[in-house]
Amino acid sequence: QVQVVESGGGLVQPGNSLRLSCTTQGGSLRLYAVGWFRQAPGKEREGVACHNRAARITYYADPVKDRFSVFRDDAGTTVYLQMNNLQPTDTGIYYCARADSGWGCYPDKQRPSEYDHWGRGTQVTVSS
Repeated sequence: QVQVVESGGGLVQPGNSLRLSCTTQGGSLRLYAVGWFRQAPGKEREGVACHNRAARITYYADPVKDRFSVFRDDAGTTVYLQMNNLQPTDTGIYYCARADSGWGCYPDKQRPSEYDHWGRGTQVTVSS
């Protein structure tokens, strides 16, 4: 059984950085598109960024463009979300997911319905 696991969350001050990691137990991310999502308190979950290795697509939501980057290790088994210049509006639970039912990651959007395996999330809090 595939289990997606996120790590790297924490409490940081505005302007600082964090790097989140996404791996799997009982499976692999190497051949799959991987997406990052977040949910702020009282808000719906939103897509943040994704990486589709096979199609060579990397997508970023507008609020994080030029601040966040998603990339993989050389083996493709760990996917990272580098978050720079964090702001209080970035606070939330960050989820990683693997797309099994489709690409999930497109040049202009993410399709959450195509992600079948989700992690439990890691908390990111940006506060002074």
